[in-house]
Amino acid sequence: MQRLRENLHWYILGFLFLITIFIWYTVAAEDRAGKLTVAFLNIGQGDAIFIESPTGVQMMIDGGPNASVLRELGKVMPFYDRSIDILMVSNPDKDHMAGFIDVLDAFKVVAVIEPGTMGASTEYKTLEEKIEKEKAVKITALRGQKIELGGGVYFEVLFPDRDVSGLNPNEGSIVGKLVYGTTSFLLTGDTTEAVEKYLAHLDGKQLDVDVLKVGHHGSQTSTSEALIGFASPAVAVISAGRDNRYGHPHEEVLGRLNDFEVETFGTYARGTIVFVSDGETVRLKK
Repeated sequence: MQRLRENLHWYILGFLFLITIFIWYTVAAEDRAGKLTVAFLNIGQGDAIFIESPTGVQMMIDGGPNASVLRELGKVMPFYDRSIDILMVSNPDKDHMAGFIDVLDAFKVVAVIEPGTMGASTEYKTLEEKIEKEKAVKITALRGQKIELGGGVYFEVLFPDRDVSGLNPNEGSIVGKLVYGTTSFLLTGDTTEAVEKYLAHLDGKQLDVDVLKVGHHGSQTSTSEALIGFASPAVAVISAGRDNRYGHPHEEVLGRLNDFEVETFGTYARGTIVFVSDGETVRLKK
């Protein structure tokens, strides 16, 4: 009896911990029921997008430049969730993939999708070693692939449509369309104006979306009038660091988006930007 009294507080703490997990799980399940979540994470100068389907399948497109991605994931994922189904490296430059080194240390990962271009940094080499150690399935992106995320959500690869190992990382960036019902997002990595025009020539109607992730952090080398015109997005998102040394987003890009009357949000001003879709409408989460 004495021992029971001495350990009572530990039993109470354990019980409260279990209750907390149950509440987190219930709230998370209710929040995603029938909904797609797309979060553009505030990781500074880089890209990191967290996606969760209505059935709970999770995908990350890019991981930002460093471990700050873990901080932001903690805001959109339950603390007890230690797995992410798919990682996609849109571009092997450090500002898109270095954070995945920390993600692979912290989470169980099933598959990794890459464009086929090669990174020159030590971080890229470390990432490839981590992927090998994780024994994750490696997939090279190719136009026409559809990655089913459950609940009717899928990601369709629009580019590359060839072996891009000889191209520079920006030219070879993965461009894809995330679709749920009648709603969609165009996610462009660091793709260039030349690739945008090529995709418009292949099938401009395929580019039509509700939300556009502005290419290359708002650089003037991307987000051409042709792309904006065919995509006709209601909303655009720019992932860039506040007061970054590249001057992103460039005024030319902001001007183009304004000319097409596209409402534009930046992680540098707003922080992490979260959208929720029920398959019919897309809502910006406050």
